[in-house]
Amino acid sequence: MPVTFDLFGTLVAADRPDDPAAAVAHELEARGVAVPDDWATAYVEPHVDAPAGAEVPLHVHVAHALASRGVEASANAARRAVVAAFEPDVEPVDGARAAVERAREQGPVGLLSNCAVPELARRSLLAADLRWRSGADREPLFDALVTSRGCGWRKPDARAFETVVAELGCAPDELVHVGDDPDTDGGIEAVGGRFVNVARTPLSALFAT
Repeated sequence: MPVTFDLFGTLVAADRPDDPAAAVAHELEARGVAVPDDWATAYVEPHVDAPAGAEVPLHVHVAHALASRGVEASANAARRAVVAAFEPDVEPVDGARAAVERAREQGPVGLLSNCAVPELARRSLLAADLRWRSGADREPLFDALVTSRGCGWRKPDARAFETVVAELGCAPDELVHVGDDPDTDGGIEAVGGRFVNVARTPLSALFAT
């Protein structure tokens, strides 16, 4: 039985910036980018005409937001500023590793996360000690790592789930997806899979015998 896990709120608890626009502005200025006076407004405006369900990587959004105010910044500067602004400050949820290891006994295991920030998912897994299996062999704990930034689609869009099942080599209706948000993680049910809500089935009870 293939299983996928959501990341933030399911496997890790994250301390995110209280004011993301201000955090990004601080990192842009540290890299010599002139932040416009109305940055707080520009940050929340849509700047990329993306189809429904598509993910716009945050650094791409930031670069377009700056351009909308006549500020030129290299794509690399915008990317580095976003990565720094969202430096992961995470802790594993109680029982996270044990739940993933029990899921591995059922079949292949993947991670499927709505995450628009480059590198954040992998760095969060490292910070929470959830990147590698126990032991010295450095084998990945997950057989597939899929983020919305990487695949281009956000849960609950079916294409996000279709991407991870393709990497796991299974069909959507075989998949069990574990998450904390019925509105996004629950999208697995639209493609025939099963949603497990950690608010009702905590990680400590998941796949327990």
